[in-house]
Amino acid sequence: MKITDLLRKDGIALGVDAADQNAAIDKLIELHSKVGNLKDAEEFKKAILAREEKGSTAVGMGIAVPHGKSAAVATAGVTAITIPAGIDYKSLDGNPSKLFFMIAAPDTAADTHLEVLAKLMTLLMDQSFSQKLIDAKTADEFLAIIDSKETAKDAEEAQKKAAAAAPAAPSIRKLVGVTACPTGIAHTFMAAEALELKAKEMGIDIKVEKDGSGGAKDVLTAAEIADADVVIVAADKNIDMGRFDGKKVIIASTKEAIHGPEDLIKKAQAGDVTVYHHTGAVTKSETTSNESAGRKAYKHLMNGVSHMLPFVIGGGILIAIAFLLDDYSIDPSNFGSNTPVAAWFKSIGGAAFGFMLPILAGFIAQSIADRPGLAVGFVGGYLASTGATFAAPGGDVPSAFLGALVAGFVGGYIVLGLRKVCEVLPPALEGIKPVLIYPLIGTLLIGLVMCLINPVVGALNAWISGVLTGMSSGSIIILGALLGAMMATDMGGPLNKAAYAFGLASLANQNETGYMIMAAIMVGGMVPPIAIALATIFFKNKFTAAERKSGPVNFIMGLSFITEGAIPYAAADPLHVIPSLLVGSGVAGALSMAFKCTLMAPHGGIFVFPVVGNVAMYLVALLAGSAVGCLLLGILKKNAQEA
Repeated sequence: MKITDLLRKDGIALGVDAADQNAAIDKLIELHSKVGNLKDAEEFKKAILAREEKGSTAVGMGIAVPHGKSAAVATAGVTAITIPAGIDYKSLDGNPSKLFFMIAAPDTAADTHLEVLAKLMTLLMDQSFSQKLIDAKTADEFLAIIDSKETAKDAEEAQKKAAAAAPAAPSIRKLVGVTACPTGIAHTFMAAEALELKAKEMGIDIKVEKDGSGGAKDVLTAAEIADADVVIVAADKNIDMGRFDGKKVIIASTKEAIHGPEDLIKKAQAGDVTVYHHTGAVTKSETTSNESAGRKAYKHLMNGVSHMLPFVIGGGILIAIAFLLDDYSIDPSNFGSNTPVAAWFKSIGGAAFGFMLPILAGFIAQSIADRPGLAVGFVGGYLASTGATFAAPGGDVPSAFLGALVAGFVGGYIVLGLRKVCEVLPPALEGIKPVLIYPLIGTLLIGLVMCLINPVVGALNAWISGVLTGMSSGSIIILGALLGAMMATDMGGPLNKAAYAFGLASLANQNETGYMIMAAIMVGGMVPPIAIALATIFFKNKFTAAERKSGPVNFIMGLSFITEGAIPYAAADPLHVIPSLLVGSGVAGALSMAFKCTLMAPHGGIFVFPVVGNVAMYLVALLAGSAVGCLLLGILKKNAQEA
């Protein structure tokens, strides 16, 4: 099927003046309605927006290709617009988008839209072609440019197929490759086309397998792999690397292939490529040897965060349900566990939370040192959660998620160090390394490290408690700001716990000042998850698709005074997230004190608002702090980079 079979003259608008992404989408949908492709424009727009939620369809170089498959489509079709001034469409390269194609396919049309999208991607990789379309003055000229390019491309593909059908002549230098991205659409085909175009320009024979969402295309045969001098794997997801065992393999990302295909091919030409030896596991093909230390550390961190997130969400919501079902009047100090049903929900949620820090540390260590690092990281994370020390092996003062981060990285590198040391051992002992040496010595060493870290945190905690006690006789507004900020600094860690413990001690005094302190502490702890949830809605480009999807759950956690809901976001980008939340929580705490809000319950979030003194202004403090935190996240965080 040709693009020009689906793109009609009436479905093209040139020189459009659109203010933003939504306006561009509306214009493209309007054109689909105009040519009769849609049954229901509103329903189709929902499909388009749902696809954008998974990741922007702006592929870079000024191009965006929104697409959707829906029962609201009557006839498969394509519309196109140009916006010469450009708009922000959350592009991969951060540049404004100027050329737009929108593909509509009925839900009965198999992979029609993917076939057309794949063809569009290959054509649009030629920047001179894209620029001609942007500069086109009339719809007729626009169609003629596409028809000419598509005809030439089809002829080229026919020649390739004819050459493939004929007996292959011996080649001096032959390359093969595989491209793959998480969605298997745009970047997969763009990376393949970039490699193929550059190889042709350099006079090199190459065949690239595209691991697309509709299945692999141009699949490499065993003979083609055997004949190849070098394999280029440009992938952003895990693929089976076993078939490349014993071959010289260059591992890169689709972004490297799209923007630097010549560098990859020249590296293959130079011949200085490592021979790949398969270990039987699925290889993380996105790992490259020339990555910066910061990028590698970020990937290790995100491996831990992504595995931790389900425990935070599942446990947090169950604890919130426990507060909802409990009776505060039975025993305020035991709120959340007073009734059997509430206690049941809270115990399950608490169990999930109990795994949170070991999971974080374990999978950071696993990312660094593979499977042998998992056990060492788990133990380190657990010790961070219990606060084990030499004096108190059962626990003293937890170092919480900051300690778990340290445990994950230290545990991973401990195992890497053990591997290096064990290289001198006889080959006969190879089998006992992962089952005895690494877990035994690694666990012992991480235990020693954590027992050194936790006492330092304990001393800090004691000092902070003393400072707070001294401040309680001074300015209550400054104290409220400090306590609120402490609740957001490490979210369940030593500073958070020190503030909360101080609040409990103040509550025991049973006076107005003590109740005001407790109110400031709780509102400070409620702000971080709510600010995160708001930011994922108002600043979508700052978060990955997975983070945006999980964001709204933080409304529940924040309103339930479960500060830990913000941990995955803080762990992923601590330098920008923690300061934003710290200021927001500080504002909320200061306002709570200024409004003389009081709280006699030690926990419960919105479920204990009936016992809050001056509850209307307490809500104002909560909303103000959350808004400040959200705004700072939008300012300080960098745009997220989707794979």
